[in-house]
Amino acid sequence: MSKMYYRELYCGTPVRYWMGLALLVAFIAIGLASALYMEHEGHWVTGMSNQIVWGLPHVFAIFLIVAASGALNVASIGSVFGGPMYKPMGRYSGLLALGLLAGGLSVLVLDLGRPDRLIVAMTNYNFKSIFAWNVILYSGFFAIVGVYLWTMMDRTVKKLYLPVGFFAFFWRIALTTGTGSIFGFIVAREAYDAAIMAPMFVIMSFSYGLAFFIITLIAAYLWSDRHIGDLRLAKLKNLLGVFVGAVLYFTLAYHLTNLYTTQHHGIERFILLDGGVYTQMFWIGQVLIGSVIPLFLIYSPAFDKSRWAIVAASALVLVGGFCQIYVIVIGGQAYPMSLFPGKEVLESGFYDGVVNTYVPTFYEGALGVGGIAVALTLVAIGARMFKVFPETLEDPNEA
Repeated sequence: MSKMYYRELYCGTPVRYWMGLALLVAFIAIGLASALYMEHEGHWVTGMSNQIVWGLPHVFAIFLIVAASGALNVASIGSVFGGPMYKPMGRYSGLLALGLLAGGLSVLVLDLGRPDRLIVAMTNYNFKSIFAWNVILYSGFFAIVGVYLWTMMDRTVKKLYLPVGFFAFFWRIALTTGTGSIFGFIVAREAYDAAIMAPMFVIMSFSYGLAFFIITLIAAYLWSDRHIGDLRLAKLKNLLGVFVGAVLYFTLAYHLTNLYTTQHHGIERFILLDGGVYTQMFWIGQVLIGSVIPLFLIYSPAFDKSRWAIVAASALVLVGGFCQIYVIVIGGQAYPMSLFPGKEVLESGFYDGVVNTYVPTFYEGALGVGGIAVALTLVAIGARMFKVFPETLEDPNEA
C-alpha cells in the first residue's frame, strides 16, 4: 500500500462548512433552552412520571453512549487485530467515539434535573452501585481514547500505539458492559433482570457505532471531494452485516430465555403482543427496519456496488437501534412491577398492576437532538483542527 497522508477536513467552500456548523449550533441552542425550561418548570412539563422516571432524553443518551464505544471498533481492528485496511481510518474512529460520548453525556447530565449535583457523583463513590462504576468508565474513556489518538498522530510515541490500543479495546468493552449491567442488575423490573443484557449491549454498540462511522465517513469524503475505495466500503458493509445479525441473535436469545421462564411470560406478552406502541417499535422498528431490511440491502447482489444502499442500511440500523433502546428503557418501565412475585396480594389504588403511560414531549426530543448536534459539532471542529482524515482511502490495488 502507498503511504498515507493526512490533512484537515475541508467540506467544499468555507461558507458551506460554517453554515453547517451554524445549523448544528442552532440545534444545540434549542436543546439547551429545552433543558433550562424543564429544569425551571419541573418534570411535569415532560411525559415522565413517578412510574417512568427515565424518558426520551435517557434513550438518546444511552443510544449515543453505546454507539460511542462501537465507533472505536474500526481503530481497534486496525491496531489490536492488525487489519491494514482499517488502520488508516483509526484516527477518525477515535474522534467520532469521543464526540458521541460527549453528546450522550451532555444529554444525561442535563436530564438529571439538578445538573449542579453532578459534582456529588464525581466526588462520592458507592462502589456497590453500577452508576458509580460508570462515572469512572466514562471519564477513563475520554482519557484513554485521547492518549490513543495521540499515539496515532505523533510518531515520537509510536511505540505506545499497540499497548494503548489493547488497553482502549478492553476499556470500551468494560464501558459498554457497565452500561448494559445497569439494566441487568435491576432485579425489580422483569424486563431488565437478565445477565444477557451486558453482552447484548456490547454487540449493540458494535452495530450502532459502525453505522454512525459509515454514514459520517461517506458524508465527509463526499463533501470534501475525496475518494473511498469500493473494497474498503465493502469490508465495512460486510462487518456491519455481521454485527446486525449478532444483535438479532442476542435479541432472539433474550426473548427465548424469558419465554422459557414462567415468571417472565407477562413482560414477554406485553413486548411481543399486547404492548401497543412498544410492540410496534419492536417488530416494525427494531426487527424489520433495523435488522431485516438492512441485511437485505447489505447482502443482496442487486445492491452489491451501491454506496447509497450502504448509507441507507446504516441509517436504518440507527433507526432500529433507537427503537430497541426505546423499548428496553421505556417499555421496561411501562410494564407494572411485581412487588411480590408468585403471591396474591390486595392491590391499592396507586397504579398496582396498571401499565404506565408515557408520551414524550417536544422539550425531551429537543434535548436529545441537541445531544446528537453536540456530537456532530465536536467531530466537525475536531476534523477541521486535526489531521484525522487521509487524503484518499483508495483500495491497495488502486494505489
